Amino acid sequence: MKSQSRTRVMVTVAMLGAVSYILAFFEFQLPIFPSFLKLDVSDIPSLIAAFAFGPLAGIAVEFFKNALQLLSTTTAGIGELANFCIGSAFVATAGLIYKRKHTRSGALISCIVGAIVMAIVGALFNYFVLLALYEKFMPIDQIIAMAAAFFPAIKTKLDLVLWSIIPFNLVKGFVVILITMFIYKPLSPILKGDHVAQNDGM
Repeated sequence: MKSQSRTRVMVTVAMLGAVSYILAFFEFQLPIFPSFLKLDVSDIPSLIAAFAFGPLAGIAVEFFKNALQLLSTTTAGIGELANFCIGSAFVATAGLIYKRKHTRSGALISCIVGAIVMAIVGALFNYFVLLALYEKFMPIDQIIAMAAAFFPAIKTKLDLVLWSIIPFNLVKGFVVILITMFIYKPLSPILKGDHVAQNDGM
């Protein structure tokens, strides 16, 4: 029985990874952010996996999605590395908290904390790692100028992180949260099986 359950989880995680990979292609630009920051909702399957099976399952979906994206990367793997690390911080945090507080309010709290952690990790990762890597393809002054066109107060790399990257990740997080809170409960019986999903706090 445990073997069947483990197989079910593995198959479901792989399926959610494939859905996440497909969703990553549907990205759009928000008018308040520069063009290099595009929003997608591919973290939704990862968050669903973290709620249904725990934080490691959410990270596995993130890994599966980004491994597939590496096959057609246009950023030399930089974008995929960023997406994996930042997305994993979000879903792992949310999954850990929800595992301890298995209620609807617990789910909401876990998502909000997860989004905040994602914004912090995204800020640190961008400031110390990603922007330095992107500088190999585009001067940092040009990146800052692109962001300053939307928010003139942005004049330094720190400004870029504080006034563009952090708000973007928070907006993205809350969009993912909103959609997940609506669709997780109906999907739970399909993902976990009716007898298991009945005990799901959401």
